[in-house]
Amino acid sequence: MEPSVRTIGIRAGSSFVTFAVFDANENRIVNVETINIPVALDTPDSLRYIRNTVLDLLREYSIERACIRETEPTAQSSNIQRIQIEAVIQESFASSSLTAYFVGQISSISSRIGIHRADFKPYVSGEKNLDEVEDWASFDKEEREAILAALGARNA
Repeated sequence: MEPSVRTIGIRAGSSFVTFAVFDANENRIVNVETINIPVALDTPDSLRYIRNTVLDLLREYSIERACIRETEPTAQSSNIQRIQIEAVIQESFASSSLTAYFVGQISSISSRIGIHRADFKPYVSGEKNLDEVEDWASFDKEEREAILAALGARNA
């Protein structure tokens, strides 16, 4: 039996990181969780916390490929904390043993999954059901974005 190819998709916020682990061989979601950054930590310590946690996740789940769901450049306002967290996650990926990763916006994640760009937001909002994922409606918006990123990471 060949070893599982595992991917991770990450969706950062200003005070949390949501991740989804996907097993490409079994075509199933292994885990979806949110890591809340402790409020007591200042910025450098919170970034170190995220970096260490991401590196632990990559090791724990034997992740081979990854995707960060990046802030859109056309976003109404820039969230500096989210951008910092995305940057430290990207640095974590570069420091790991991943075979491939990418930083994805709606268009690049959609193309790697094989869906139309216009369908991305309806999938995230729950207006459309992603048949490939069991219980799609049970996930919240950030979890759905992380799952889509994990699915896109198969083709990183």
